[in-house]
Amino acid sequence: MPEEKPHPENFIKFLGTGGARFVQLKQLRSSGGTWIKLGDTNLMLDPGPGTLVRCWGSRPPLDPSQLDGVILSHRHLDHSNDLNVMVEAMTEGGFSPGGVVFAPADALEGPEPILFGYLRPFLDAIYYLKEGEVYRIKEVEIATPVRHDHPVETYGIKLSYQNLTVSFITDTRYFSKLQEVYKAEILVLNVTFVKPRHTDLAFHLSYEEVEPIINSIRPKIAVLTHFGSSMLMAKPWELANKLEKKTGVRTMAAYDGMLLSLDEFLRD
Repeated sequence: MPEEKPHPENFIKFLGTGGARFVQLKQLRSSGGTWIKLGDTNLMLDPGPGTLVRCWGSRPPLDPSQLDGVILSHRHLDHSNDLNVMVEAMTEGGFSPGGVVFAPADALEGPEPILFGYLRPFLDAIYYLKEGEVYRIKEVEIATPVRHDHPVETYGIKLSYQNLTVSFITDTRYFSKLQEVYKAEILVLNVTFVKPRHTDLAFHLSYEEVEPIINSIRPKIAVLTHFGSSMLMAKPWELANKLEKKTGVRTMAAYDGMLLSLDEFLRD
């Protein structure tokens, strides 16, 4: 039998790669969040429906009590549904208080706050995300360089650790500043549609709009994720191959459970 590769020390685990309403509601792809490990820092980004189940179903399992923080790009259900259960799991029901939550103000305040009040005392801190701010957790820097064009307050995330930068361009309509502020070695893009849509329900990037972003940023790896129905029908892995040929940038389409090792980039 071939020898198993050792589990990477630094990685991104895509627990779910589905985006938009119908893919989420039918679970055509999982809507679990994304686990990021950099050094001894463990972060969960956008814990949508099923994130807790996907953590424990991973091989090896991902123990939420090992998380240092949960980051919420915005309050929409496919990104936030499991926020409370992940905070409860991170703090072991409040018996092991600690960890932090990063979220926009409209997810934490107002008539429908996403984070339950009884969980808040369990946390070390709650950070309100704002445009142009930089936060720190252990050795990882978390930046929110620009507010996105989305119906609710939304931010992409730029993580910096040692010599590595990882950018997550979360839900947004296309605007040119995206390629200016998300320079990174690893670029993860939420690509929901194949073709641009200009309606009140279509504040997401399309496949046809990400080529100039990748061409401008020139990351070492670009990863497409958060697929809507049109992307799934078009076979995102084939679209990623076409993008790679066009741009010359290594491009992949994430799949549920995909593990992306970051070790080699930290050794460079």
